[in-house]
Amino acid sequence: MSDMYDELLETEDEPEKKGDYEEKPRKVSGILKEVLGWVEMVAIAVLISLFITQVVLINAHVPTGSMKNQIEEGDNLFGLRLAYLFSDPQRGDIVIFKYPVDPEVRYIKRIIGLPGETVDIIDGEIFIDGSDTPLSEPYLPEEWVVGNDGYTFNVPENSYLCLGDNRNISLDARYWADVALDNGLADNYEEAMAYSYVSRDLILGKALFVYWPYKFKILE
Repeated sequence: MSDMYDELLETEDEPEKKGDYEEKPRKVSGILKEVLGWVEMVAIAVLISLFITQVVLINAHVPTGSMKNQIEEGDNLFGLRLAYLFSDPQRGDIVIFKYPVDPEVRYIKRIIGLPGETVDIIDGEIFIDGSDTPLSEPYLPEEWVVGNDGYTFNVPENSYLCLGDNRNISLDARYWADVALDNGLADNYEEAMAYSYVSRDLILGKALFVYWPYKFKILE
C-alpha cells in the first residue's frame, strides 16, 4: 500500500515539475519575440523616414526674412525633391537649392529668370528679354528700393536666376558674384558672374508648404 501511495505521488508531482520547467523558457521567448517585434517596427519606421526625407521631401528651416511675406523668419517648411523629375522649373517657383558660392549651404529663393533669358533690373522692375512690360510681382512685401537698378543677367542654358521676395534685405543673385570674387573663387568680375546663377543640378526641390511654427501655409 505504501508503495502504491509513493508511486501515485510520483506520477502527480512529475508533470507539475515539468510544467514549471517549461513555463520560464516560454515566458522569456514571448518577451524576446515582443522586443524583436518592436525593434523591427522601429527599424522599418526609420527606413521609411530616411527614404521620405532623402528621396521625396526636403525639410528646411528658414533663418532669415528674405522671402517675406510668403515665408517668415524662423519658419520650417517642406519641399518636394521629385517636383522636377518630369518637368522643368518654372518662373515664380520657390526653390530650395545649394548656394552656388558654397554648395554646402542651402538657400531658398524664387525663380525669376529661365535658361537663355536676358533679365534686366531697372528702377525696381524686372524686364525679360527686352520686353516693354515689367514682370508682375504681386508677392513683393514692400517697395523695392535697395539694389533695384542697373543689373543685367544673361542666364546660361540649364541655369536659373533666383531672387528673394524681400529684396531690400535678400542676399541673392545680385550679390553672389561679389561674394565669389571676395572669396577668391574667380579672377575677375566676368568670371565671378558664373556664380550668379543656379544650375539645374544645384536645385534640390520645390518648396511646398510651411508647417511650423503653429501654422500651415501653402506657398505660392
